[in-house]
Amino acid sequence: MNAAPPAELSAPNPEAAAAERARAKKRAQRRAAFLRQVMRWHWISAAICLVGMILFAATGITLNHAGDIKAEPRTITRDGELPAELRPALKAAEAAGGELPESVRRWLAEGLQVKAPAGPVEWSPGEAYVALPGPGSDGWVTLETESGAVAYERTDRGLVAYLNDLHKGRNTGPAWSWFIDVFSVGCLVFCITGLILLQLHAHARKSTWPLVGLGVVIPVLLILFLIH
Repeated sequence: MNAAPPAELSAPNPEAAAAERARAKKRAQRRAAFLRQVMRWHWISAAICLVGMILFAATGITLNHAGDIKAEPRTITRDGELPAELRPALKAAEAAGGELPESVRRWLAEGLQVKAPAGPVEWSPGEAYVALPGPGSDGWVTLETESGAVAYERTDRGLVAYLNDLHKGRNTGPAWSWFIDVFSVGCLVFCITGLILLQLHAHARKSTWPLVGLGVVIPVLLILFLIH
């Protein structure tokens, strides 16, 4: 007959079992803390980017069908005459090839409701030309240095063109450019945390990775075979 194993070998070790339970508890706590952080960043980025995502998704459709969306451009023209006391400053700016003097830009804003930015001016003999592009619009103003004659024109292409230019960042200025950069980072955070959440819950949702793979394969196939 075989001898019975010693009691100390067959009985479970209470200390080892307790240590294993403690390790398992710590792993579960770390996973739960990580999941809470991921979910926190996911909903924060979603909240910050919500309106921007709606705007960029909607304008993605309008840009894709820009040729089908009809618009009636509206042109505004104004004429005026620069006061005589401001013309010497304009002539000095022409001689130096510099930007419009502050006094001239102030008069344009007050007298013709024209916001001429500080910056480069296209000088030709006796005339200053300032381009005034904007989202959904194009414009210009000219000033004759001798006579002081001022001509202004602005063409507005409508709300859809305005929103499309916001999407492209066309003629929107540095503040909107910074917004697009920050918004893009927020979208990356939203997508990456969403991917992590998919991975954490994939074991309970068998269709997770087939759907993710489908989202990768479809655009790749379109790029390879249907884009000319």
